[in-house]
Amino acid sequence: MTQKARIYRSPKSAMQSGRARTHEWVLQYEPAEPKRIDPLMGWFGSGDTRAQVRLAFPTAEEAVAYAEGKGIPYEVEHAPIVHTEIKPKAYADNFRFGRAENWTH
Repeated sequence: MTQKARIYRSPKSAMQSGRARTHEWVLQYEPAEPKRIDPLMGWFGSGDTRAQVRLAFPTAEEAVAYAEGKGIPYEVEHAPIVHTEIKPKAYADNFRFGRAENWTH
């Protein structure tokens, strides 16, 4: 039984404003079975060990070549690339002389 894999670009973390690790492509297996609740502890789990596998590649072509080389059926998801300029800021800029904007605390 072969599981289908999903190849996609890592999304930006919602916890930080940086773009670290958003340039890599990820190969991740789709779940083979639904998660179930453990009757003793109440935790969610499943017997699907491939759900834990997450492989990172620098390009989509390398991820596709890996999947084809291993005989893994795959689907590539191309998300639009958002280019926004991140303006570096420093805490000292809050107290800079001649600052134009209001101090927001």
